[in-house]
Amino acid sequence: MTEFENIVIGRNSIPSLVVSVLLMIAIPVIFLICWRRRHKEQTTLSYLIAGAVGFIVSARILEIGVHYFCILQDNPVSRFINGNTVAYVLYGIIMAGVFEECGRYIVLKYIMKKNRTRENAVLYGIGHGGIEILAVVLPLMITYLAIAVLFSQGDVQNALSTLKITEETAASALPSVQTAAAFDYGSMALNVSERLFAVLIHTGLTVIVYYSVISAKKIWLPAAIVLHMLMDTFPALYQRGVLPLWAVEVWGGICTVVVVCIAWKLYRKMQSI
Repeated sequence: MTEFENIVIGRNSIPSLVVSVLLMIAIPVIFLICWRRRHKEQTTLSYLIAGAVGFIVSARILEIGVHYFCILQDNPVSRFINGNTVAYVLYGIIMAGVFEECGRYIVLKYIMKKNRTRENAVLYGIGHGGIEILAVVLPLMITYLAIAVLFSQGDVQNALSTLKITEETAASALPSVQTAAAFDYGSMALNVSERLFAVLIHTGLTVIVYYSVISAKKIWLPAAIVLHMLMDTFPALYQRGVLPLWAVEVWGGICTVVVVCIAWKLYRKMQSI
């Protein structure tokens, strides 16, 4: 596995990864502390837990279950989707929008019937976005950190053995090792800003869906689905090599502003409902 012999861990890889891990933990904690401190009387932690569980069930169990058949398994459907950029992007954004937003709607309308306040809707969104960081992004950052530490010691064979990288898994493992080696403070800034955008968007979308639950205007559920789909369009195009990373980050910032502005308008309206 000579490709791993040439891996050189950047000077800033380990410190930037350490800071990234700490910030990934801090982001949801800070959001939670700040919101609870300001709205303790109007919120209950059950909504935070509901948001976390709702994300795990809708996005990490049900949605991934569909992905297993449509993306991962070798069948005519997966071959068509993986072989066609338009189909791949449409499939990805529709699945994400439908599963996550309908998941929010079902939990907020049929399960969380007590203590319905707009402040709890925000707390639900923090739980949804926060658990995505802690359950999905944080483990990835920790993995990169472990890779960087092991390869920085200079013993490539020991690193490969510890990480259980074999001849059969070398091709799939190489991109992760390269990412860890090239990670720097710029990468850290991109990852942190992306997570901040994500938490704000998830919180905003939750407020939009919650407004659909408690008002007569059911149009806001499909509106949330469409907004989620638009948000995921650029990342999906980036995965296919169509767009550069900077375009994805700019789009993420634009989507965050749009979703938060809509959510803030609806949040203020809910004061009179």
